[in-house]
Amino acid sequence: MKSAKKGNTSKKIENFTAFVPLSSRTKEEVQELLDKNRMPSHVALIMDGNGRWAKQRGFSRIFGHKNAVKAVREAIEGCVEMGVKYLTLYTFSTENWQRPEDEVNGLMQLLVSTLRSEVKELSEKGVRLGAIGELESLPNKCQNQLDESIAKTAHNDRLILTLALSYSGRTEMKTAIQNIAQKIEKGEIKSTQIDENLIAKHLYTASIPDPELLIRTSGEMRISNFLLWQLAYSELAFLDVLWPDFRKIHLFETLLNYQNRERRFGKTSEQFEDNSKT
Repeated sequence: MKSAKKGNTSKKIENFTAFVPLSSRTKEEVQELLDKNRMPSHVALIMDGNGRWAKQRGFSRIFGHKNAVKAVREAIEGCVEMGVKYLTLYTFSTENWQRPEDEVNGLMQLLVSTLRSEVKELSEKGVRLGAIGELESLPNKCQNQLDESIAKTAHNDRLILTLALSYSGRTEMKTAIQNIAQKIEKGEIKSTQIDENLIAKHLYTASIPDPELLIRTSGEMRISNFLLWQLAYSELAFLDVLWPDFRKIHLFETLLNYQNRERRFGKTSEQFEDNSKT
């Protein structure tokens, strides 16, 4: 697919804008246009493009991962500044275990060192850390550092930062179904009691709301087995920027694009207009 005109990363697919257009406005100009009363409470982020970013510069993939830490800081700081309450980062998928051993080992080491170096600043910003996924499959050193960092930020409530680690949306749903089935077998619940709320309570994300907005960087347009249940009514935004280059301006532009969308949840525009008048 060919890129759009210079200065605009918008691409058309079946009459809707798949890519968020980025303007030439400054971060401050965009921030001024945002309405803090209409922010999504939960933003999910697929951080993609580290390997390509490094390859363009003649370095190994791990170089891209290391240089992506600043992008993570920018996303966190931007969400805190704009009053977003929940941020979930797709940090490492179950499929990522298939990558070369040296890259996987490097990612695990980077996870430990980043958690250790960033936890104080996270706490100062009022960020509470959490994690979802098959965490028991992480190396012990990673699990220990993660547990320690979660404990140190447990008292914070300005932003709930959730890391999806060794995460698979299909595995999450399979586990939820198995747990519900076991309760039925034990007579704790009846099959007729199964509804959306019951299923949601058995997901990894039971304690946080579904994302209103999903952002993916790098120009790819797929959700890659991420939050399959939770993204049912999320707005999707795709950015033609590699993750290490992601900055607050990209977040703010996407939030502004989100605020300009009409979220109807299956209803018509007219129905929403009528409801707003009552």
